[in-house]
Amino acid sequence: MEAGTILVTGIGLAVAAGLNAYIPLLIAGLLIRFDVVSFGAPYDLLGSTPALVILGVLLAVELLADKIPAVDSVNDVVQTVIRPASGAVLFAGAATGVDEQWSQALALILGLVTAASVHATKATVRPVVNVATAGAGAPVVSTVEDGFSLGLSLTALLAPVLALLLMVALVVWLVVFLRRRAARRATRASAP
Repeated sequence: MEAGTILVTGIGLAVAAGLNAYIPLLIAGLLIRFDVVSFGAPYDLLGSTPALVILGVLLAVELLADKIPAVDSVNDVVQTVIRPASGAVLFAGAATGVDEQWSQALALILGLVTAASVHATKATVRPVVNVATAGAGAPVVSTVEDGFSLGLSLTALLAPVLALLLMVALVVWLVVFLRRRAARRATRASAP
């Protein structure tokens, strides 16, 4: 893989991991298992039967916990370590074609920082959504996040250019969301 492709794939997988740690790990594992993509050792273990079973169980728990208001916030606390670690592993796995030791270390760090940033944003926004919608928004927002994580994982591994476009869309959505939130606050502050 070329450096640009590795970078887009790694960042795409790390962003997806920041939303849901297990979706990109499971997608990568399945694609490795069926020889669609290749990660070098030790990351190729994601395609092993024990890894796929464990990831499937963890994903089921995550999908359920993230749909329940209040439980989703507790889950975000638990995932504070797991999502960045997942992003680091996935970025490094995508960069296994690069032989330099520094490249692997940099990939681990970039994956960790990227996933941690996305996770921190998610963990900050989710309680606001829960309060604003009296909890009704939790399953909707969680489902959208899971769908985005799934789509971004697949495109990062199979069509990196499309993954880049999806990540740009995520940034635009986040900017729009934050601007609307700031506008609502300003309107409330100026109201008598």
